[in-house]
Amino acid sequence: MEKQKHIKLTPNQALLKAANYCAYQERCHKEVLEKLGEWGVWGIDAQEILLQLIEQNYLNEERFAIAFAGGKFRVKHWGRVKIKLELKQKDISEYCIKKALNEISDDDYFQTLNDQIEKKWVETKDKNLLSKRAKVARYVIGKGFEQDLTWNILRSKND
Repeated sequence: MEKQKHIKLTPNQALLKAANYCAYQERCHKEVLEKLGEWGVWGIDAQEILLQLIEQNYLNEERFAIAFAGGKFRVKHWGRVKIKLELKQKDISEYCIKKALNEISDDDYFQTLNDQIEKKWVETKDKNLLSKRAKVARYVIGKGFEQDLTWNILRSKND
């Protein structure tokens, strides 16, 4: 049985459905507009619904950015670089991105970076020290941590 993709909702139906969608978890404007499009609501109607959701505090870009950044950092151990790129892809403003990244404490950030390096260091079974450092660096930088911070820590590793 195939799910019907494009249902045509009235603006009032879409507003109620969008409010529930936003109440379930934090959403960004882009996600809500995409969902409204799936429901057959575009243009001025979609913008009006978006405005009402903002006014009723169902939708808050700053709150979304902080929740997104905190979650990706704590759960997936992403670095600031990757979090910033993901937020930019969701069309989050520079102000909200900075605010969200500032919510991650430097102590927690450096501890997580060190933990990720240590975990990968132990997992990597390479006898050549330079090769081992490179593999660990590639992994950690791929998770979104800054190259200079990563290499500063890895240069001190000798075992």
